[in-house]
Amino acid sequence: MKNGWKTREQMEATERTTLAAFAQKSGESQGRKYPEHSHAYRTEFQRDRARIIHSRAFRRLEYKTQVFLNGTGDHLRTRLTHSIEVASISRTIARALSLNEDLAEAIALAHDLGHTPFGHSGEEILAECMRDHGGFEHNRQSLRVVELLENAYPDFPGLNLTFEVREGLQKHERSGGFPTLEAQIADLADEITYYSHDLDDAVDFDILSPAQLNDNEVWKRSQQHVLTHYPDAREPELHKLIIRNIIDVQVQDVVTTSAASISKVNPKSAEDVRKQSRALIHYSDELRKANQALRKFLYANVYYHPRVAEVNQRACEMLKQVFESYVADPKQLGDVATGRLEQEGLYRTVCDYVAGMTDRYLIEEHARIAG
Repeated sequence: MKNGWKTREQMEATERTTLAAFAQKSGESQGRKYPEHSHAYRTEFQRDRARIIHSRAFRRLEYKTQVFLNGTGDHLRTRLTHSIEVASISRTIARALSLNEDLAEAIALAHDLGHTPFGHSGEEILAECMRDHGGFEHNRQSLRVVELLENAYPDFPGLNLTFEVREGLQKHERSGGFPTLEAQIADLADEITYYSHDLDDAVDFDILSPAQLNDNEVWKRSQQHVLTHYPDAREPELHKLIIRNIIDVQVQDVVTTSAASISKVNPKSAEDVRKQSRALIHYSDELRKANQALRKFLYANVYYHPRVAEVNQRACEMLKQVFESYVADPKQLGDVATGRLEQEGLYRTVCDYVAGMTDRYLIEEHARIAG
């Protein structure tokens, strides 16, 4: 301790002695695109996490749909609560494997910054609008947000996050190899979160019946476990206990399977991890197959259920109309966005603006445009 507080150098030293050899240490980061002075008492990944949390794009996630249209239920998840839940699971797995929790959390918190209003339906319709103009994919858009669209700093565009956080956001855009184990954790934690919590919301929203749920292996196994320990459990507490058990089973499986996978390869550094021919953070074969069936179950019974699809379809028609109105008259975008027209082009500028909108703002804009 120096003057009663811990310095960044001391925190970096603690990472070197307490984290696994293959963890990504903040003191060994490949740095930022625009060089900055280090902070006195925060590591580089702690600074990234703070920049993400304080960004406008992060705050807007509160009013963006996860599955059920924002505002249709007091307890239903939004993109913001989803991101916080992904961060929580990421920290749990990272800690169990002696990896860098700050890096895993920062990637998790930023992974949906580029998501559209109106959930996956909004992403599909925006991709359709951009089909002949470079396409749209929310992971790529999250990178655009942190590298270009956030404008909180006078010395550089975006948030100027470390290479490792930006690498973790690339997902399908990576050119060969794998990112840090911390990035792999955030990727799987995202899956674990939406598998379990989309189920939770669907039960709360009366989308799924007990008979449907009993056809799914993941649900049935956790239900049996819960009823063995709590034979008197009844709804609504019962399904909450089941969801909690599903998450616990998923996390425990990832930790034990990944620990064995890492031990077999025995990487000596984070750079060794990048050279591997396959991801080292993964499910067991048994759970991977069960999750594939759960994913199909969710698409068949939840994501395209009439109570979800009909509402989202109307919302997406609004999104398309707003997009087309902006293309026809880009002056509606305001000075900041129109200032990017020359460099980014008309369609990409409109796409950036629409993708950043909350559900609520897009509905308001549609009402204004429609008169």
